[in-house]
Amino acid sequence: MTGSWITRAVFSIWFCLLAVCRFIPTLHDRDELMKVEQFEFTGGNLLSTEKEIRVNDILMKIKREEVAEGMETGKFPPAMHFFRAKQLIEQSRVFDILKKMPKGAALHLHDYALLNAEWLVKNATYLPNCYICFTAAGGTRFHFSLRSPQKRSAKCLQWALLEKYRRQLKNVTEFDNSLYRNLTLVTENPEEAYPSQNVIWRRFEDAFKAASDLISYAPVFKTYFYEALREFLLDNVLYIEIRALLHPVGQEDAGHSLWYFKNELLIPKEAGVSLPFFFHAGETDFEGTSVDENVLDALLLNTSRIGHGYSINKHPTARRISREFNVPLEICPISNQVLLLVTDLRNHPAASLMADGHPMVISADDPAAFGARGLSYDFYEAFMGIGGLKAELTTLKQLALSSIKYSAMSVEMKVESIKLWLRKWDEFLDKVLNMSMWDEL
Repeated sequence: MTGSWITRAVFSIWFCLLAVCRFIPTLHDRDELMKVEQFEFTGGNLLSTEKEIRVNDILMKIKREEVAEGMETGKFPPAMHFFRAKQLIEQSRVFDILKKMPKGAALHLHDYALLNAEWLVKNATYLPNCYICFTAAGGTRFHFSLRSPQKRSAKCLQWALLEKYRRQLKNVTEFDNSLYRNLTLVTENPEEAYPSQNVIWRRFEDAFKAASDLISYAPVFKTYFYEALREFLLDNVLYIEIRALLHPVGQEDAGHSLWYFKNELLIPKEAGVSLPFFFHAGETDFEGTSVDENVLDALLLNTSRIGHGYSINKHPTARRISREFNVPLEICPISNQVLLLVTDLRNHPAASLMADGHPMVISADDPAAFGARGLSYDFYEAFMGIGGLKAELTTLKQLALSSIKYSAMSVEMKVESIKLWLRKWDEFLDKVLNMSMWDEL
């Protein structure tokens, strides 16, 4: 369709850039260069069907209106802290469309922060024999037992049976809301509550420990993961990959580097086993530290994907290897913002990666801890903030297809998943067109 002239333009410009000829751009080349930039953007080289073009026109019209409104009011959700932006996002027509979109796979998720914490409060904490302890730091711990727990520590000196404790309260709803806040990072004043990365990571780890007390109880465990899968399915996510936490594994800056563990990590290779690694790497703002160098070491240690890879733009060699060997980054926009790596998601390092068509997938990391559900919120932040106005329907399509391509599924499963996704994608296009028809009436 429109691909032929773009291909010629890309070929001619890159042919010159490779020193076969000397290309010196002039003002007359502006339109061609802009087309080349769009072609290189994530999804820019995908051809569109007539139906996709119609849906893209609708989507981009709504997107431009919402961006213009954000510029006028000064309330553009990707530029705001997620805890303040969440309500605005939920009112967005773009978000409404993204919720209906089949998003493929979520490949970077942690086990005890999958399902919204409201479910834990309303279900797990109301089970019989659930005891609670309030820590000196203002946190909570839970324990299921037929009799009052004997385990005590400096943090937990006294346990109370929750069923009995609730009967003594005047306002159970407010108490349950406080439990929700203890199981998440959600707060009305995030800048006040979390003035530094060290503070928020301590709070983050405390919330994880409280959640794990509830989820690791066998009667909760099975139902929790069933409901988590159901929640992602309702958000039109077809497949997820889950990472188990090994305490105190958490803040990358506070831990050892990958290179520190290189001897242990090389054991499978020395034994002749090809083990697929999925390393977190580069979840840091600090440049030049051993942890910062994890992005390169992850590639040297043969990682299948790079978890976050936030600092990769500071490592051109790692960026080049990641691109050339097709090792994608797992971009988690909301997590990076809430955990204080970036304030305004328009400035996220993935913006330049997306502009360059770098291999990547969008994921949610710990949606329950951030008060989110599923994957739509992160897709919104990536589409509206990181991708800016250059991100179109083809960008969304590429991100969804990439999530299946880079998953740990077998080749056969990927083929079947692509077939399923394409069918759901076509249904999604029809839904958007029908939405538009209703708007016009």
